[in-house]
Amino acid sequence: MGDLLRLATAGSVDDGKSTLIGRLLHDSKSIFEDQLEAVELSSRRRGDVNVNLALLTDGLRAEREQGITIDVAYRYFATPRRKFIIADTPGHVQYTRNMVTGASTADLAVVLVDARNGLVEQSRRHAFLATLLGIRHLVLCVNKMDLVGWDEAVFDAIAAEFSAFVARLEHGAADVEVTPIPVSALHGDNVVDPSPRLGWYTGSPLLEHLEKVDVRDHDPLDARFPVQYVIRPHSDEHHDFRGYAGSLAGGLFRPGDEVCVLPGGLTTRIAAIDTFDGPVDEASAPMAVTLLLEDDLDVSRGDVIVRCGDREPAVAREVAADVCWMTDAPLRAGSRYAVKHTTRSARAVVDTIEWALDVNTLDRSPAASLGLNAIGRVRLRLSTPLVADDYDRNRTTGSFILVDESTNATAGAGLIRLP
Repeated sequence: MGDLLRLATAGSVDDGKSTLIGRLLHDSKSIFEDQLEAVELSSRRRGDVNVNLALLTDGLRAEREQGITIDVAYRYFATPRRKFIIADTPGHVQYTRNMVTGASTADLAVVLVDARNGLVEQSRRHAFLATLLGIRHLVLCVNKMDLVGWDEAVFDAIAAEFSAFVARLEHGAADVEVTPIPVSALHGDNVVDPSPRLGWYTGSPLLEHLEKVDVRDHDPLDARFPVQYVIRPHSDEHHDFRGYAGSLAGGLFRPGDEVCVLPGGLTTRIAAIDTFDGPVDEASAPMAVTLLLEDDLDVSRGDVIVRCGDREPAVAREVAADVCWMTDAPLRAGSRYAVKHTTRSARAVVDTIEWALDVNTLDRSPAASLGLNAIGRVRLRLSTPLVADDYDRNRTTGSFILVDESTNATAGAGLIRLP
């Protein structure tokens, strides 16, 4: 069994995202008989002529009744080559926050486009959001090729327009790999198996591409270890044991490495690295480990252990961030929120809102507030310093959430932008 690929689907309403995922699950034999029977029953109740594979992912009753995706639907499947977690994200503009949630942990985004309509507003919106969230592998699935007579010229025109749009994007566009693939999700052409009706296409079918694409080329190289838990001795036998547990957020560590504990700045060396299965000679992201240090330092939850010689993260009480707003009450200057960043918690005051972004035109304009689903640049003042990287460099140490302390609801997601 290969490694894990996390992918998100995106695109406009009715472009066929849920049908595509259903086809992937069905044709790769990754669904159980009782699941297929339930979908067949639901299809008959809806009056569908054929089995509606979109119902494999549209799990909410409201989604099945309306024939749309509202929430993010996560689905797992595996092939002999790789394991997959798919986030099927909504296409409607009012569910932009759901798309951000689904894509925030993805390594790759599949952007669907209806071959009859070409690129539309939501196609561009989701391509932009994917690159904003640090996704460097985009698959453009030009769907419903059967409805344009399997026309190669239609496919080529859409692929060229999409690539040109991505090239104009600001965040890491030069590093984004775009792979256009023509498909018919409804009939299964070029989804799992090559299609004889697309003889002019010489690339891989979708599943084969997903199985072989290398997404490790953008792993953070700088070693980062946010301390989640301090393991103290509980008996005289282990009185000299003190370990620091957590998951690596980037890079790798080895015993003997000189490390620095931030924000305090004290240095020491790694004495050993322990795991559930015993000691290891090397740990890399995203492994969960316990680090043992040579010196007895004051290390607490929320501190970050970094390797000396790597690029140091910023230690800042003021940060600028691109914020996607996720709640009805607007974000305004002077508002106060709790901040959760890696394993550290703090409180923050919104100092200023520098601008709001029009995702459709990519224009920035002055704004007094950010409403639901809006994205803008915000400056925060914090009660305690954050140990942070720019989001484009490390998606874990470069992100945070804002929490409304009166409701404990997640109010916004932030992507840190360092000077």
